[in-house]
Amino acid sequence: MQKLAVLTSGGDSPGMNAAVRAAVRRAAYHGVQMYGVYHGYEGLMNGDIQEMSLGSVGDIIQRGGTILYSARSQEFKTEAGQQKAVEQLRTFGIEGLIVIGGDGSFRGAQKLTEKGFPTVGVPGTIDNDIPCTDFTIGFDTALNTIVDAIDKIRDTATSHERTYIIEVMGRDAGDLALWAGLAAGAESIIIPEEPQDMNDILERLHAGQRRGKKHSIIIVAEGCGSASSYAEAITKATGWETRVTVLGHIQRGGSPTAMDRMLASRMGAAAVDLLLEGKKDRMVGIKNNVIVDVDFKEALAQKHQLDLSIYQLARTLSI
Repeated sequence: MQKLAVLTSGGDSPGMNAAVRAAVRRAAYHGVQMYGVYHGYEGLMNGDIQEMSLGSVGDIIQRGGTILYSARSQEFKTEAGQQKAVEQLRTFGIEGLIVIGGDGSFRGAQKLTEKGFPTVGVPGTIDNDIPCTDFTIGFDTALNTIVDAIDKIRDTATSHERTYIIEVMGRDAGDLALWAGLAAGAESIIIPEEPQDMNDILERLHAGQRRGKKHSIIIVAEGCGSASSYAEAITKATGWETRVTVLGHIQRGGSPTAMDRMLASRMGAAAVDLLLEGKKDRMVGIKNNVIVDVDFKEALAQKHQLDLSIYQLARTLSI
């Protein structure tokens, strides 16, 4: 292969730029041209493709978001849209494509491979909900953003002796809520994988009050419903004053942590290596700190598994 391309798709995540940088520079190291596809699959269909150089990815490893931009595309989900994308790639003489994104992005990449165009996926999502990899690019940065916010909110919760319910992202996965809840010492963590009964939440609050605790922090994963509904239920049952914070898209932004920069650099370079080795229809992942690659079908057929031992640990430490 002499010409490769890279695109970012779906929700942005800190570290995507570091992965793009690694892919471009790894390709250059091997004497291969790298093209950037702007605005995801929508840009791919429209031929929004430009050659990238070493200089074009300079000074981006520390930047959040994605310099290639991202967009969702309904047209690409159609047979005609996918064929249009393949034709654009061939028009530019591109022989392999790296897709950085989540499961929806990978399904698109799989469709391109089915049409005879080699693709490799790099998991980039703050939700950490991709099977066959321990971590996804952006998760660590989002986690640290959440923990920092909880620490600040706890200062106010302590001062006013209130219960704060904090809603975090994650779609249908509870990784962000669980890891942040344990790291920040939350009294209760509500996640889709192990939903708590409201009576259990109330009992933990009352237990804290009995031992003299003046405030509490409860973390709610967005896949479990709104933080407001939990706050209303707690206030109705106890009469206590509660406050709600929905962290929202602040969790997606910001400079990636050193961990995410390392992970993105390793994965971006590995994706180039796979294509140059003649491999396709693969996803790059990390297992036990070792970079691995798995078949798209295997990855997409599985369901993300949360480590519930962490959940049990959090419950025992927040008594």
